[in-house]
Amino acid sequence: MQSPETVVASPASPVETIALDVTGMKCAGCVKAVEKQLTQHPGVVSARVNLVTEVAVVECEAGAIDPVALAEQVTEAGFPTQPRLGTNAGEKAKETLSPAERHALENRQQLRQLFIAGVLILLSGIGHLNQHFISFPAYFSPLTNIWFHWGLATAALLFPGRQILVDGWRGLRRNAPNMNTLVALGTLTAYTASCVALLFPQLGWECFFDEPVMLLGFILLGRTLEQRARGRAAAAFQALLALQPKVARLIANPTAAGSTPTGSAKGSDFGGIEIPVEQVRVGEWLRVLPGEQIPVDAEVVAGQTTVNESMLTGEPVPVMKQAGDSVAAGTLNQSGAIAIKATRTGKDTTLAQIVALVEEAQIRKAPVQLLADTVAGYFTYGVLAAATLTFLFWYFIGSQLWPDVTMLSAVGIESHSAMHAVMHHASGMGGETPPLQHSALLLSLKLAISVSVIACPCALGLATPTAILVGTGLGAERGLLIKGGDVLERVHHLDIVVFDKTGTLTTGHPIVTDCLPMGNFIPEILLQLAAAAESGTTHPLAEAIGEEAHRQELTIPLAEEFYTEPGLGVSALVEGVRVLLGNADWLTQQGISLSDSEQNQAQQLASAGKTVVYVAADGQLAGLIGVTDTLRPDAKATVSRLRQMGLRVMLLTGDRLEAARAIASQLELNPDSDVLADVRPDAKAAAIAQLQAQGQHVAMVGDGINDAPALAQADVGISLQGGTDVAIETAQIVLMRDRLLDVVKSIQLSRATFNKIRQNLFWAFAYNTISLPVAAGVLLPTFGLVLSPSAAGALMAFSSVSVVTNSLLLRKSLSTDN
Repeated sequence: MQSPETVVASPASPVETIALDVTGMKCAGCVKAVEKQLTQHPGVVSARVNLVTEVAVVECEAGAIDPVALAEQVTEAGFPTQPRLGTNAGEKAKETLSPAERHALENRQQLRQLFIAGVLILLSGIGHLNQHFISFPAYFSPLTNIWFHWGLATAALLFPGRQILVDGWRGLRRNAPNMNTLVALGTLTAYTASCVALLFPQLGWECFFDEPVMLLGFILLGRTLEQRARGRAAAAFQALLALQPKVARLIANPTAAGSTPTGSAKGSDFGGIEIPVEQVRVGEWLRVLPGEQIPVDAEVVAGQTTVNESMLTGEPVPVMKQAGDSVAAGTLNQSGAIAIKATRTGKDTTLAQIVALVEEAQIRKAPVQLLADTVAGYFTYGVLAAATLTFLFWYFIGSQLWPDVTMLSAVGIESHSAMHAVMHHASGMGGETPPLQHSALLLSLKLAISVSVIACPCALGLATPTAILVGTGLGAERGLLIKGGDVLERVHHLDIVVFDKTGTLTTGHPIVTDCLPMGNFIPEILLQLAAAAESGTTHPLAEAIGEEAHRQELTIPLAEEFYTEPGLGVSALVEGVRVLLGNADWLTQQGISLSDSEQNQAQQLASAGKTVVYVAADGQLAGLIGVTDTLRPDAKATVSRLRQMGLRVMLLTGDRLEAARAIASQLELNPDSDVLADVRPDAKAAAIAQLQAQGQHVAMVGDGINDAPALAQADVGISLQGGTDVAIETAQIVLMRDRLLDVVKSIQLSRATFNKIRQNLFWAFAYNTISLPVAAGVLLPTFGLVLSPSAAGALMAFSSVSVVTNSLLLRKSLSTDN
């Protein structure tokens, strides 16, 4: 039988994706353990786990994996897991609690945990202050009594700390120690040593029951604050999920479903039957009333209204919708009752795809995180080794080299009043009161405990996912879909942004400006022939010629035998005449030559920034049509902003060089070095590859089918939402609004998010680099400074909270920039 490690899906094997909800993860080590469990399962190709969203995405051979069995395997490993159930074909996710109820329950649990942490820190802190700094009045004596602190420590371990101890033991038993393992070892060691001191006072050891109590208190406090911060980080994504409608109003007859409500059902005067939205099928008719969300992607068939599409585009201004217009699921119908015909349902709706894209983005890791993951996978073992070495060094070597360190370490960590209580207890039992000792064993134990606690890899595990969670959530709010942490890192390294011209830098709605007939042709006949030949295609130039013919109220002849050569032109048979339409290369290929005067006329049109369309009939040139496509209103500002950001901007087009240079001059681009013209669709990807071969990191901005190869070839592909589905699927960043300036905002957001990731990773590594030697006692011989276990726990908790808080500041910094 083949081992799990050697099971690899063949390239031809179809792959499916399974989503799992995983709980119980506390640090990057846990993430590594879960990923290991998943990838070891036969049939699994790859697995990615997100610590913050607690979601695992598993790619596996189609039909080879039972999601329930896979979830059970991870659950047995100590991480309760369940498959994420789909809601298509009427299958509803079986949840015991609604999202609102779950959120309320989590809030109550967090408040309870916060209260417990506060009580533990307060009570143990009173004892700690009394032992070292303050002499409390007599009525505080119960709170400073050694037996009270023993009881407090015992209760803390048995109740609020029980889950930590159990989970830590499970991790150790599974040979996958985690953060809880380190905390559990530290608290149990401190508690056990204090119990020995209490039960055997003749040893002369001190009791430090306040240390495990304060340690647990700070851990619980830190986790509560971290969890609440995580909730704020995920707020944008949760708001996106909440936009998904739950019900739809099905109507049977579109002719009775106009803007005027008729009929009744379920006590309503507006007609229709309410059904779960997942049961709606493509082609069915639905009614949407004012104030309701559009349940599915659809086409308006009756009525008129305004729709708030801000959840998709970030644009607050409502959009007018009437018969023939499309509407998207989750958008808000504001002013009128409408009837719609479903065009896309379930996971195919725009909103569902956005949710899937955002969730996928939060799972995909930035390459910079790979180092952190690799370190975190072995970090716990390293911490345990460091703690062991710390103990051995101070017990056998350090206390001998610096015999005074046990006295120096007494400042801030010795429990003098507790010691006196122990000695009094010993006297009462008839024993002799031992002399006060500063044990090398206790010092070594405390330093080892501090090392094991302070070096927990929590901050490393939270550094990347929290920043990506905030960044992608903010992007979704603003109509910018960024498809993962790896995209963020590539954006950060960009050198060049290459724009497609037609439909990207320009409006994509060209107009005919010139109609120059040749020979015996007249302008009207020329335009009729061109419009007839172009009626078989939807190219923007074809639409412009057709619109001009309609504007002049010309009759368009019937055409047949259409043929299109992408990037060159078209041909058709128009009333028995073979008509060719396209660029000069297309006519040359068809054996049609151009005279010098005809070429000069074409050159004059091109020099004016116009696209020249050559029209030939019966083997000879019939005329030239000049078409111009105006720049988008924000095109120049977009190019200027990108250049201010240190990026080179280039223009890539299949248009003639003269037309491309005219556009470049309007954008203040260098027409010689920043323009790539006469590039056929199949050569656009090669043009991008050539720039990359020069060591440049390239972003491509486009919107059409012919841009898809270039979008895929570029380091970062950016597609406008108005583009084709294939362009949107290929791109790594999708702009939901029809605004070119969003290219700038997407790059700014990506850069800011990646900077947060780097800041978080820097502070996480710096925290461990600085704090670990201090906890190990490097400052003790010279300065007499040492970290107590409780202080180590507080700093560890602070590091995790600070990383999440720093990610949350991303929202504020971007708001300030905008």
